Amino acid sequence: SWWSVRDGAITGQSTAEHPCKLNQFIVWQGGELADFELKLKFRVTGNGCNSGVQFRSVFRDDGLAVGYQADIYQDGPYLGGVCDELHTRKGEELLTANGKKTVIDADGRRTATDLGRTAVMKPGDWNEYHIVAKGQTITLSINGEKCSELTDQEKGHFDLKGSLGLQLRSGDPMTVQFKDIRLRKL
Repeated sequence: SWWSVRDGAITGQSTAEHPCKLNQFIVWQGGELADFELKLKFRVTGNGCNSGVQFRSVFRDDGLAVGYQADIYQDGPYLGGVCDELHTRKGEELLTANGKKTVIDADGRRTATDLGRTAVMKPGDWNEYHIVAKGQTITLSINGEKCSELTDQEKGHFDLKGSLGLQLRSGDPMTVQFKDIRLRKL
């Protein structure tokens, strides 16, 4: 009841009259993805511009996602970072932040270096996300700017395949739209 197609875009919307109390996802039905390249445009307003693209994830019976998320947020470290949604590993859910290249070793130790640049989102306007997942390395770019890179080698925690979904975040009213989605398996 939160998803529709509006203005040629997949649109997720929550309102004060129809609040989203649990994250909602529209899930691609084309099967599991392993190595891939995904390009899409997104536009978001409200609720801190908080949304994301789940990938290599598992969707639980209650609809929540477990796995990697290319984060969308109004600004700061989460925008263009890779999160581990509903993770069970030690440490923060934010595996690599906007502007960082992070390597997580087999024992879960994280080493982050500065990329020397960060992504900036245009709130309320169309933005471009470019996600490349190849083996244990994930690279994210927003609006043509490489904003994070993650190499995840943590035993028992890295995901090499799973489902793809687009998120409507629970909480305050918001609208998120996705269009011009292009997926290529590598």
